[in-house]
Amino acid sequence: MAQVKPLKQPKLADVILDSLEQMILEGSLKPGQRLPPERALAVQFEVSRPSVREAIQKLEAKGLVVRRQGGGNYVSQDLGNSYTEPLFALISQHPESQYDLLEFRHALEGVAAYYAAIRGTEADRKIIEKRYQDWLHYHEVKDSEHEARADAEFHLSIAEAAHNVVLLHTMRALFTLLKQNIVSNLHYLYEEEVMRSRIKDQHTRLKNAVLARDPQESRSAAHDHLAYVEEILLEKSRAESRNLRSLRRLQNLD
Repeated sequence: MAQVKPLKQPKLADVILDSLEQMILEGSLKPGQRLPPERALAVQFEVSRPSVREAIQKLEAKGLVVRRQGGGNYVSQDLGNSYTEPLFALISQHPESQYDLLEFRHALEGVAAYYAAIRGTEADRKIIEKRYQDWLHYHEVKDSEHEARADAEFHLSIAEAAHNVVLLHTMRALFTLLKQNIVSNLHYLYEEEVMRSRIKDQHTRLKNAVLARDPQESRSAAHDHLAYVEEILLEKSRAESRNLRSLRRLQNLD
């Protein structure tokens, strides 16, 4: 009879490492977020501080965590940068590529809204409501810079509630790009009160559909919102083109 080798027990540091990696993967720990102090993590995992320190060192070696002298440990802000930077350059250099981003958002956010309605927990729904209320506040006071960030956070909270880590991190990688896209659109979208009112109604419809756990309505609300934004931006582009033609004719007027 062959001798059975005893099972090797995993090191405590590796168990902690797996748990922290899972928290980063699922979005519980976000890029740029400070990790709890070693003492708090030791209490949370019921282990010694040296085991926690070893786990954090392994995260640092993987590029998932960065240490700031005298300031603690932070989830790397660079997660997803290789994806974000080329797209950011594309949008910055070619404003017409905003339509490419809108098409991509159609694909991502429709799916996110659909699964958020199906999979979202009670905690997820509270977060979505909170993010919506944050956005609504800045929308009402017409604080465009904070509104842009709150808008992006609202959409990201729906992606979190979809519980698909690939989808979530794709959206997170696009966060800076998404914020830039929203900022560039806000001034035009909100020039007229009717536009502001429609945007507010669309966000409210999307939020309510997800909270009501209606996947089809959620996906439809996400698509209709982005379709409206695209329609308005196309009209803006056409208006600018007409204006440029008129100015050229004026310059050549005898």
